[in-house]
Amino acid sequence: MDITEVRVFPVNEERLKAYVTITLDNCFVVRDLKVINGNTGLFVAMPAKRRKDGTFKDIAHPLNSDTRERMEKVILAEYERELARGTLSTSAAAASG
Repeated sequence: MDITEVRVFPVNEERLKAYVTITLDNCFVVRDLKVINGNTGLFVAMPAKRRKDGTFKDIAHPLNSDTRERMEKVILAEYERELARGTLSTSAAAASG
């Protein structure tokens, strides 16, 4: 299984840094992954639903740590690229204005 597309939607919040949508093998989409700035750095949180008792339960998630690590690596790399693109376009707009 390959992640064939990653779409990053940055947000300006203290811990939540972006929402992410991924496409698997060009045929299955998973929305509402989150890039979170945790105590030890950035990590990817899986889509989750709040239960009646107030806790959260993942809706979709990897079944093993190797898959989680591969997903996180691809998603965080695209997040960094998106930040770099945003910084460059902001700098160019400031220079031309």
